[in-house]
This record gives sequence, structure tokens and C-alpha cells, in this order.
Amino acid sequence: MLFRREKRDIRHTLGYTYEWTPEHLGKEQLRPLTFSYDVLGAECLDRLDAISPPGSTRPAPKSPVRNDTAEAPSSQDVGSNKNRSPRRDLYALLEQHHATDPKLNALWTQIHTVPSWVDWDQIKRGQDVFYRYGGPNIVSLTFQSLVGGMGGRRVVETLARTGGFGAKVAKRRLLETFQHILQVTRDLGSIQPDGEGFASSLKVRLLHASVRRRILSLARDRPDYFDLAEWGVPINDLDCIGTVLTFSSALIWIGLPRQGIYLREQEIQDYSALWRWVAYLLGTPTDPWLVDSRRARIMLESLIEADINPSEMSGVLANNILTGLSCQPPTYVSREFLCAEAYWLNGWELSNALGIERPSLYHRALVAGQCLYFMVTCYLYRSIPEWDERKNERVRKFFYKLTVHNKEIGLGTETNFDFQYVPQLGRTTELGHPDGPRLRPGDPERQGLKTLVLASALVAAVAWSGFKASSAIIAAVQVVS
Repeated sequence: MLFRREKRDIRHTLGYTYEWTPEHLGKEQLRPLTFSYDVLGAECLDRLDAISPPGSTRPAPKSPVRNDTAEAPSSQDVGSNKNRSPRRDLYALLEQHHATDPKLNALWTQIHTVPSWVDWDQIKRGQDVFYRYGGPNIVSLTFQSLVGGMGGRRVVETLARTGGFGAKVAKRRLLETFQHILQVTRDLGSIQPDGEGFASSLKVRLLHASVRRRILSLARDRPDYFDLAEWGVPINDLDCIGTVLTFSSALIWIGLPRQGIYLREQEIQDYSALWRWVAYLLGTPTDPWLVDSRRARIMLESLIEADINPSEMSGVLANNILTGLSCQPPTYVSREFLCAEAYWLNGWELSNALGIERPSLYHRALVAGQCLYFMVTCYLYRSIPEWDERKNERVRKFFYKLTVHNKEIGLGTETNFDFQYVPQLGRTTELGHPDGPRLRPGDPERQGLKTLVLASALVAAVAWSGFKASSAIIAAVQVVS
């Protein structure tokens, strides 16, 4: 018929609704990407290790108290204090030796060859987008990208074996991730060749190669340690694409909208371009899946359809993150509030599947108040360029100081992305539990409550004014009649 509508394939997966198109990729179409990985990075790691051998990866002596849970290996885990090799800087090693080794030179040339699609002005605008929506971005990264991202059944099998998501070390592991994000968004020079964000991306790339090599080595000795046929190669191309998407497209299309924040079209293009460049430095395939925001969104939705299927280990890691962040300085937020954040950002279906306890109506209302606060402040500053620029600079400095330099709250010093969380046979991640009771209300909870009270008062005032105006009009009509 002339006016017949074409039937659309609308799908609903774990609280996310999207339209499936012929461009989307099914699970079997994505499967080859689970067996491919950054071969050049892996080969260069072997070369660098030959030049400067890493510390021992032998397990530390067992404590008299059983502790199988995946806590961070201390410095003793990778070599004794007396015999441990000096701290390595893999980027400095690559810079020093690339001219004398063909493989190292190939990697050095690759990362220093800026593709034609890189527009530095656009990259700079993409960095500004991150700080323009700094508060909701951090909330989205924590609860939607990281906590919700644990719903990926394959990915958590690798993460569980590294030991970086035990309840006692999850906070530090997240701070290290945030350091990398802050370094690649700090300023344009930071993400350009030889900048600190540029260098840290290369270090993260080689760290991924270290984890992959270690797990594959253990799997060769004990095939039941890691199911390669089922889960693919550890930290494969699909995993890396998914990681980049959780830091970019997932924020744009899921995390921010669920907090009432909608980016302008130019901001979407700019922020996507920034992460395409970061993906290139990380050795992640960018063509065709990350070439623009539209293709990136299609890939994100394909991954949601194919990969998000929480396992028991998914729940362990997701809950360990919440436990590790609860009642911690500087905000001292309660676990109940963190659970409410997780439900708000991921939806009820996924949060239930991850075993996160249901939040009370009170804590959900606090999250609503927080979202309202973000909406008012972000849209207000965005509308006034001068304010926007000044605020972005303040937020940029504040985030970096708090995350990296603050010894009590943050890392205390810049992490070098060393191979700290070393997989070992017999070590996995177990569910952690809070150490003690909550001490005081958290700052985000108080801010959410204040905003909620103010919003309620404003709505009540507007409603009362409307009622009074309506009453006056009705009275006037009656008099005229």
C-alpha cells in the first residue's frame, strides 16, 4: 500500500530501549572480535620486558588467616622490598629504545602518526564537554559505566582474576581509572603526542597486554583456570571497544539522559571524537565501529544485546564497588544512597540481576533531588559561555587534585599504571562486606535533600500563586456576572 508503514524492530534489554537495524551486530557477528587483540602491544611488552625485566609474579607467602578474596597485591606480591627492581616507566623505556628495535619502532611510529580524522580543535571541545557536565559524568561513570558494566558476563571473568575489585581495594582501582580519564581530558597538550594523557594511554595499553599474557600463561598450565573457548582472549578487541563505549557513548545516550542531561549535537560529536582518539592510542579498533557517534551508538546497543547477561560474579564485583565506596571520605555517602544511584542509572531489571539491594523511597527521592541540582547548574552554566569556561577550569583542577594528589581521599600521587593486580592460580574475587556502620550523612545526600526541599517549596509556591490567581479570576467573573 502507498501509505504502509515499515515495521520497526524496537527492543528492550535490561531497561534500555532501542531500535534494532540491519547495521546492528548480533552475538555471532561480534564473536570473532573476542579472539582478536592488540598483537603489536603484546609483542612490544615482551621486548620491553627483555630490556628491563619486571618484578616477580610469584604469589606472596600465604597468611595464617585464609584470605582468598581478591585484594590488591601489595608491593610484596610482586617482589620483596629488598630485591624488587626499580620502578619501571614503560613509556620512557619505549621512548629510549624504539630506535634500536623494529617492533618498538612500529609501536612508537603508530601512536605518533596522527590520523587524518583527528581535529585538535574538536578534541579540545570534547575535553570541555567532560568538565561542563563534570558532576553527572562522574556519577554516570561510577554507577552506570562501572557498576552497571559488571553485567558483562565475559568481562567480569577477567576482572575477577586480576584482584582489582575486591571490596577493600575497589576504591583505589576506580581512582586509577579516573586518573587516566582526567589525564586524557586535562588539556589539549596532555592528549597530544608525548603529553601525560598520551603517555598514560600507552601505559594502560601495555598494562592490558600484561594482564592478558599472565592469564593466558596460567590457562596454558591449568586449562580450567580460564575458559578461552567460552570467553575469548582476555582483554580482547571487543572488550576494549566496550570499555571505550562505556566512557563515551554510554554517558551520552544512557547515563546523562537518566539524570536529565541531554548534550547538544555538536557536543555529542566532539566527545565521541575525543574517545575515538583515545581508543586509537589504546590499540582499540576504531574503524568502522567508532568512526562517529552514530556508529558508536549502534555498537553500544549491539553489545548491550549480546553481552549484558549478569552472572553470579557480576553481582560480586558490582557489590564490591558499592561496598568499597560507601562511608568513605570526602562525601561519606551511605551504601543505601549508592544503591539508589545504581538503580537510577541502570534501571530496576539490571540492578536486581546484579543483586543490589532495593533502595528506599527516601533514598530514591534524594537521587531525584541530586539530578534536579545537576540539571539546574549544568544548563545554567552552559547557557553563559563566560561562566561555563571559568567553571570548567575550576572543576578540572579540583577533580585532579582530589583524585590524584590528595593523600587522604585520593591516590596521593600519580599512579604509573604498573602491573599491581597480578592474577594467581587459586585467587579470585569474593563478596566483601562493610567494615563498620555509617558515621554521618553524606554530602550528596544532603545536597539532594536540600534541592528536593527547595524544589518542593518552589512547586508549592507556584501552585499557591496559581490557585490565588485562579481564585481572583473566578471572583471577578462572578462579580461581572
